[in-house]
Amino acid sequence: MASTNDPEQDPAPRPKRRTFPAEYKLRIVAEYDAAPNGEKGAILRRERLYHSHIIEWRAARDAGAMATLVDKRTSPARPKKAAEQAELERLRKKVARLEAEAARKDAALELMGKANALLELLSESAD
Repeated sequence: MASTNDPEQDPAPRPKRRTFPAEYKLRIVAEYDAAPNGEKGAILRRERLYHSHIIEWRAARDAGAMATLVDKRTSPARPKKAAEQAELERLRKKVARLEAEAARKDAALELMGKANALLELLSESAD
């Protein structure tokens, strides 16, 4: 189904938000079902949908329950993390990386101290 700029030809344009009216869902399911296999992925990418959306919308259409279907805002398999939680996780990783770097530097300083002590002993014994 080709999309046009005429609102009468295309009564259910893609919504700007991630909530979808039933008319839009029906149009996308019909377009997806009519498309050959090679073009189905292009439809999903263009509409920024997942295959699970199509399966769920098709089942709701067949059951006559499009109005009761709840919109998904993210992939059912990969929900988005809250921004604060993601930032906290990033900071924890940074702290762990810095602690590991500090431990390596402490170990290097300890080895340098032992090497200096050995050099002093060798220089004293050579005198």
